[in-house]
Amino acid sequence: MLAERIEAALNRQLAMELRSAYVYLSMSAYCEAESLPGFARWLRLQSKEEVEHAMKFFDFINDREGRVRLETLEEPTHDFSSPLEVFRQALEHERAVSGAISDLYSAVVDERDYASQAWLDWFATEQVE
Repeated sequence: MLAERIEAALNRQLAMELRSAYVYLSMSAYCEAESLPGFARWLRLQSKEEVEHAMKFFDFINDREGRVRLETLEEPTHDFSSPLEVFRQALEHERAVSGAISDLYSAVVDERDYASQAWLDWFATEQVE
């Protein structure tokens, strides 16, 4: 069973992963419109991967007898000044996600939630990628 604090934090991370999918899909759409199909394809794959990450959180919350609470997703940026800006923003976004995973990891350590800690090891490693 999840502590209330951890359940809320996992739900926030679930929303962040879904937001990431939205961000990358918007970036992919921009690249498609700019006739950059290789960039668009790569960003679309990143979007799909983020949905997979979100579903891992979804399933984990349920597996731990928590309650999934889906949040409203903020509209992503649609316009970029250049492909370079797309990838700069993607890097900044990944840094924010890495920070959020680190904060979540710290929370489960503080809560002494060893099952969540072990489960989050995969995400900590994934963010290094």
